[in-house]
Amino acid sequence: MGLGFRNDSGPGTPGAWPVRRGVDPRIPDIVLRLGGDRGTGPAGNAFYWPPVDGGLKLSAFTVVDGGPTDLRGEGDRLVQVVRLAETAEAAGLSTLWIAEHHFHAGGVCPSPPVLLAACGARTRRIRLGALVSVLPFHRPIDVAEEYAMVDRLTGGRLNLGVGSGYIPIEFDGFGVDPETKRARFDASLETVLRAFAGGEVRVDGARAAPVRLNVVPVQRPHPPIWIAVQRREAITYVARRGMSLALVPYATLAGKDELATEIREFRENAPAGTRIEVAIALHVYAGEHSEVARRAFRRYLASRLDTQSAFYAEKVRHDPGHATPESIEAAGFAQFGPADAVVRGLAAFERLGVDEILGIFDFGGLEPDEVRGSVRALGAAWARSRGSGDP
Repeated sequence: MGLGFRNDSGPGTPGAWPVRRGVDPRIPDIVLRLGGDRGTGPAGNAFYWPPVDGGLKLSAFTVVDGGPTDLRGEGDRLVQVVRLAETAEAAGLSTLWIAEHHFHAGGVCPSPPVLLAACGARTRRIRLGALVSVLPFHRPIDVAEEYAMVDRLTGGRLNLGVGSGYIPIEFDGFGVDPETKRARFDASLETVLRAFAGGEVRVDGARAAPVRLNVVPVQRPHPPIWIAVQRREAITYVARRGMSLALVPYATLAGKDELATEIREFRENAPAGTRIEVAIALHVYAGEHSEVARRAFRRYLASRLDTQSAFYAEKVRHDPGHATPESIEAAGFAQFGPADAVVRGLAAFERLGVDEILGIFDFGGLEPDEVRGSVRALGAAWARSRGSGDP
């Protein structure tokens, strides 16, 4: 029997889903149980955003890099991501983030909502994030509806990262002029947030009738939002909007001093009293086979050039000395080694004002068993370093 939701009877009527006190009565109890119990937030509502606890969080982020041969049989790349979610949850990680990419082997997840829903069905506690939903490629109403579904099916565990895109083949494939991406992004984000909050939106411009979502997110007024940026001038824009910031330092920065400057600019421009975070994506490997991980990292960087990853390619052209695998690791933007050493390396970013490490564990064809072993080892070492023996 499936998990069909009964929407023909309200709370307290025969056949209705039981509802917990103090929680939005539109949320079936089975969804709350699938999503786990995280305590209460403002006004006693259990599904407001989780509070920022001031400690550095460790998460997993997958670009889902692969190829056609990785989408068949037991080694299916997408199934590997679901297993990564299970392992990350067991290891005590905070969130599993999934990238959206189209038309190339550098990322083989064109629909993060589908994969996040699959991960949600196999987990109970870990938060689940898109990094990013590329807004210029989609109708905003579709983005709002699909991610509202994910938030409900996971019991309010969605983190939503959004961005404007950066890979030429993707813009060409969708027929989108890159010169218009900023305007498209701004208009789309405004519509998505209004739709999440239950407001009226128009699907296709002024000729369409105004509509409201018939499925809204559990988290109110909307799931927490991150904006991913790779150009420094965009950082103040994100800060002034009161949104959290996601950065990929290996692709654009020379070292930690630059990162510290960007984080300082972000904090200085954020509205007073806003609860926003800085997340950074780093390649990580914890285990005894660091050289295997380094070879995979070299393959990964080569694949970024093959897919015309615009910002990393620009760094290779204009600052090649800081774009090699060795220089990126020396800068701390990739961490490979024994788990305790990797934990010490990651802890240095807390002093720079980073709130969350998005660990890229699966990259460059690294074997799935090696990936999962790395997640387990780093999760255990992370728990020890934070004063808890249990991940």
